[in-house]
Amino acid sequence: MAQAQNLRGKVSGSDGEPLIGAAVTIVGTTRGASTDGSGNFAIDVKNNETLRFSSVGFISKDVVYSGQKTLNISLAADNKTLNEIVVVGYGSQVKKEITGAVQTIGYKELKDLPVTQIGQKLQGQLAGVQINQTTGQPGKGMNVRIRGQLSVSAGSDPLYVVDGFPITGTIGAMNPDEIEDISVLKDAASTSLYGSRAANGVVLITTKKGKGSGTNVSFNVYTGIQQVPMKGRVDMMDAVEFATFKKESYEDAKQPVPAEFQNPSQYEGKNNDWYDALIQKNAPMTSYNLSITSNKEKSRTSLVAGILDQKGVVLNTDYKRYSLRLNSAYDISDKVTIGFNVAPQLTYDNTPRTDGDRGTGILFNALHTWPIMPIYEADGKTLTKFNRFPASTGNIFAYPNWVRSAQELINETTTTNLLTNAFIEFEPIKGLKFRSSMNGEILRTKFFFFNPSTATSAINVAIPTTAVSIRQNIENLSWLNENTVTYTKTLWDDHKFEVLGGYTSQYFRQESSQIQADTYADDRLPTIQGAININRGATVSGVQEWGLISYLARLNYNYKGKYLLNAAIRSDGSSRFGSNNRWGIFPSIGAGWVVSDEEFMKDMPAVSFMKIRASLGEIGNNNIGNYTHYALINNTVNGVFGNTVAPGASVSSLANPNLGWEKTRQFDLGLDLNLWNDRVNFTYDYYVKNTTNLLYSVQIAQASGFGNFNDNIGEIKFWGHEFAVNTKNTTGAVKWTTNANISFNRNVVVALAPGIDRVYGSFHITKVGQPFGQFYGVIADGVYKNAADLANSPQVPGRSTVGSIKLKDFNGNGIIDYGGNADDRTIMGNPFPDFVYGITNNVTYKNWDFNIIGSGSYGNQLLVRHIYSTANLDGVFNMVDGAKYRFRSEANPGMGMYGTTVGGGNVTGIERDWMNSRFVADASYFTIRNITLGYTFTKPSKVYKSLRVYASCQQAYVFTNYWGGPNPETSAQGNGQGDGGNLSPGVDLSNYPVPRTFTIGANFNF
Repeated sequence: MAQAQNLRGKVSGSDGEPLIGAAVTIVGTTRGASTDGSGNFAIDVKNNETLRFSSVGFISKDVVYSGQKTLNISLAADNKTLNEIVVVGYGSQVKKEITGAVQTIGYKELKDLPVTQIGQKLQGQLAGVQINQTTGQPGKGMNVRIRGQLSVSAGSDPLYVVDGFPITGTIGAMNPDEIEDISVLKDAASTSLYGSRAANGVVLITTKKGKGSGTNVSFNVYTGIQQVPMKGRVDMMDAVEFATFKKESYEDAKQPVPAEFQNPSQYEGKNNDWYDALIQKNAPMTSYNLSITSNKEKSRTSLVAGILDQKGVVLNTDYKRYSLRLNSAYDISDKVTIGFNVAPQLTYDNTPRTDGDRGTGILFNALHTWPIMPIYEADGKTLTKFNRFPASTGNIFAYPNWVRSAQELINETTTTNLLTNAFIEFEPIKGLKFRSSMNGEILRTKFFFFNPSTATSAINVAIPTTAVSIRQNIENLSWLNENTVTYTKTLWDDHKFEVLGGYTSQYFRQESSQIQADTYADDRLPTIQGAININRGATVSGVQEWGLISYLARLNYNYKGKYLLNAAIRSDGSSRFGSNNRWGIFPSIGAGWVVSDEEFMKDMPAVSFMKIRASLGEIGNNNIGNYTHYALINNTVNGVFGNTVAPGASVSSLANPNLGWEKTRQFDLGLDLNLWNDRVNFTYDYYVKNTTNLLYSVQIAQASGFGNFNDNIGEIKFWGHEFAVNTKNTTGAVKWTTNANISFNRNVVVALAPGIDRVYGSFHITKVGQPFGQFYGVIADGVYKNAADLANSPQVPGRSTVGSIKLKDFNGNGIIDYGGNADDRTIMGNPFPDFVYGITNNVTYKNWDFNIIGSGSYGNQLLVRHIYSTANLDGVFNMVDGAKYRFRSEANPGMGMYGTTVGGGNVTGIERDWMNSRFVADASYFTIRNITLGYTFTKPSKVYKSLRVYASCQQAYVFTNYWGGPNPETSAQGNGQGDGGNLSPGVDLSNYPVPRTFTIGANFNF
């Protein structure tokens, strides 16, 4: 009997790139192997046996073994990778035959980015997809917008589908190492099968499955430190500058200077930078991920286990994630396959109340604290309790010690999540496949907040304060049953059909409870029993439920692979809709023409592939909340009967049985073009979409007994252009590829409710004929330089003075009006960019690899919320550095940004209280997201088959002229959460900074 020999080698593409997970099998046997992360393989083989090398997207190659010890194989691309399989809604398609706007990011593009969130891996890599990191809080802050889609009051996040299961939340806590590939569906033709949930786009996530041959084990580890760069921090006055400002303010007003400010030099070397005191210099983080994949004759299994331990760059910030994912599939017979996937996860997050407005976020508050107020007592070690200079100094607020607040406030969230599904596939005859799946998600969140008597997150709260605790429990249960049948048939060799039909049913239930207690005798016992008082108004419980039943169908047809047609329809019945509008129908149609397959294109050898595609369809947004169509009851009201007060209930809102989903009709025209043997791949899309039936709380006549009524009103138009290009710049020993994209997204409000042409957000206006959520206020025009300038300029009657801020008179009546019928407020800025873009470069040389990713936006602005108070010329807060260059006299007029302190903001109320254009700043930026340099040891050792080591830097540098803070991507609501609210985008609340991270790591393949 012939003796088997051990054969080692490497499998690469025709461009020399190693093929990961390529199958190496021995024809006629069950023996096989697969290539590791460097394309290497090892297998025992006998003389004259035939080895078959194969990989998706490449032409297989057979080689007869003749005794050699090493063998390197190069596989040619199969039809220029256009036969690559792409995951789409409820199935997959050959890339060449797709008629919709679908973009895919695969494992190869994702694997070498050592980041903690999936969104961070995608930044800058997808045309038409803007991903901003609005806060640096670990595990949070990724804001995803596909084609700029938004709504007045319904949700604007895309629908996330994990292994076919539309989850009810986001993917922020998901372990990125579990991902195999991601498909982003952007147009109606590709999203319509998700019906009433697809208006904001769909993100399909496929997790790792068993592949290749045999068993493969990999272990990835990285560790690093996070730092907050000095560049970009708000330039505030130091102790000497602030004391000087106060001294000059009293002198300009011809008032006695308080002793604390008579000699500013006394604070030399005694500056207290409260913001910096909250920042850790080096915050560590470590990640471990173990992956095991197995592909045997009748079973395929993948296991990914991960641990992430991340300290935040703000004091007392901790984030831990423990994750496990097991995916398995078994061939019961040639006709039946079953599978079971389970993914438990535990996350722990403790972040003091860092983000938000005054009274909410300690970072925002730290900017406002006088730098002459000490952080430590005279011993330099003991933290002060709180600071309060005499009222004679203009200090009207009590300032807690924010370092103590960060250390002592407890803000813990523990989340356990279980995502699981099971499926069975039955193929009774070739081409006919039945599939049934049951998916489940259980999420439990425990939140504990404790504000001891020694700390607070609010300004002007004296210490000791009232200790407060909040305990909140949330339990979510969601299940989904899907049943589909697919039939694929090719007739007469040229006509290929695929027909899909299906029925799905989904249910969601949330139970929540909260207890708030206060007044503790001892901060060390923050239990419910330890509280003297239970806050009945803040102690609540509730249940939220919704259900969805759907029918769906799709037809894919192509003739000779070059004339393509796609038609789909979904019908949704949702409990969220009114009883008269319970069902919605969402159709779409798409067509494509592979021009490069035509005879007349043979004379154009430079064009290796060209496809024109177009689609039209309608999709929806059902993120309108639960029970909004019902007449709700308030059972906390009281009734008076004679002299007796009795508990009662009353109707608090009107029912609307016609309430339905928001509708978006979308048209897309696209071009896919590959040139010079696929050296250049170019994609272009133009889209236009109209969102109607916007959910809004419409004002109604008070005579009805109600103030508002939930209804579907209005229309917003969106349109844009998307360009993406992939190039192979060199193909020799040094291989260099570039991926770049740029997108132009626009929107305009076409209509609102009858009789209403505008609605207001915080500092914003949404107005018919204008883009959504524009910054709204008066336009600053310098200061009144002298008496003549004051006399010859429009004024605020009785309030404008020489040196005070000058504003533009838009209505031309000679005076400045703020509100009312004669309003000089106008649109003063736009939170939406003119364009967003990204670029990725990959360079390899022998065993070295280098990657650099950048992304940015241009033309967008942010409203700098802290200027509202840090430029308050009363000096009740610390001041921005620019206030040094304010108006002091005709001889010393300053730089025109800030006015005089004489009279002060409390008298005029204009500079501080009137929202004006000085609050708006250009937030264009370009960020180098990732720089990675790696080296792969391909020579196997006794420990591993291959080893890659690397060093990386994330958030390496931000190029921007934004002066309002360290993060030009931020956007927050008043509580520091979310994306600023749909009506109020683009507000900078001095949120948690996004750190620069340095990591080193290693990828082992065993």
